[in-house]
Amino acid sequence: MTTALLTGLMTGFGLIIAIGAQNAFVLRQGLARDHVGIVVAICAVSDLLLIVAGTSGMGQVIAAAPRLLTAFTWAGAAYLVWFGIQSLRSAFRAQGLTATTSRPKGSIIATAIALTWLNPHVYLDTVLMLGNLANTHGVEGRWWFAGGAGIASIVWFTTLGFGARALSRPLAQPRTWQVVDTVIAVMMFALAAYLILG
Repeated sequence: MTTALLTGLMTGFGLIIAIGAQNAFVLRQGLARDHVGIVVAICAVSDLLLIVAGTSGMGQVIAAAPRLLTAFTWAGAAYLVWFGIQSLRSAFRAQGLTATTSRPKGSIIATAIALTWLNPHVYLDTVLMLGNLANTHGVEGRWWFAGGAGIASIVWFTTLGFGARALSRPLAQPRTWQVVDTVIAVMMFALAAYLILG
C-alpha cells in the first residue's frame, strides 16, 4: 500500500506542477495576498473530487463521451481568452498594479471554479489518466494511489498560494505587476490556442 501511495504522490506532483491557467491564477492571488485561502481550498477540493471520480471509474464515462470534452474545450478556451483580456487590462490600470488591491470575493471564487472545471485537461489528466493509473493498483491499492495524488494536490496548491506571500514584498512594485499580468495574459491566450488547435 505504501508503494501505491508514493506512486500516486509522485504522479500527482508530475501532473499538477505543470504551469497552466489554474496555477498561474493561484500564484497571482498568492502574490497579491488576495483571498488566498479560498482559492487554495477551491482548487484542492476540486482536484480531490476529480481524483475520487476518476478512481471510482468516471474516467471510462469521459472517454466514451468525446462531445462532452469538445464542449469543455471550447468553453475553456473562451474563458481563457476572457481571463487573458482581464489580465491585460489589469496590467495597464494603475489601481490593478498593487499587491494590496482586492478583487470582489465572488469574482475570485467564480474564476477559481471556472479555471478548474472548464479546463478539459483537468478531465484528461485527473479523471482519465489518474483514474486509470489508480485502478491498476487493485481494489484497495487504488484508493492509496488516489490518496497520494490527493496529498500532492493539497501540498502543491498550499505551497503555491501561501508560498507566494514570501515574494509579495519584493514584488510589490507596479512595474512587476505589469509584467506578471502581461505574462499571465500571454499564457492564457497560448493555452486557449493550444486547446483549440492542439
